[in-house]
Amino acid sequence: MTRQPNPRLAFLSRVVKKELQHVLSTDTRLFAEPFTVERARRLESDPDLAERVEAFVSRFGRLQDTVGDKLLPALLAALGENPRSHIDNLDRAERLGLITSADEWYTVRSLRNQMVHEYIEDLFILANALQSAHNYVPQLVISAQAMLREIEQRGLTGSAA
Repeated sequence: MTRQPNPRLAFLSRVVKKELQHVLSTDTRLFAEPFTVERARRLESDPDLAERVEAFVSRFGRLQDTVGDKLLPALLAALGENPRSHIDNLDRAERLGLITSADEWYTVRSLRNQMVHEYIEDLFILANALQSAHNYVPQLVISAQAMLREIEQRGLTGSAA
């Protein structure tokens, strides 16, 4: 059975590849040393550090959103699945081997919310959330790459995505 090229998957594949590059670049620069409460205290006086934190939070959240909320449902639909709720899609992705754990995705989403909403108020929560998010970057990258590989191997974009 020959599948028709899917312009949405082609677009999302290109976007995710760019987002992967950006998050990895920012992750490398921000976490050259562990992110501690002491570093969080410097955010107000160190604009370069503050910009790196903002970039990381934004890029981490955007990649997680794009992969989990856009790419995954589009991939499932292209595979003939009926995309469902976010939780059901993640459970299906886990069964298909596209993500290691649906539970980890919920943890990642929670971390993103902590990084955004606790940014000003609680430096301990912020530092822990940032460091934890950094620790999840490899898993997020592996999951995104698994979905991209699935799309490419099945020829769902009509070209190399």
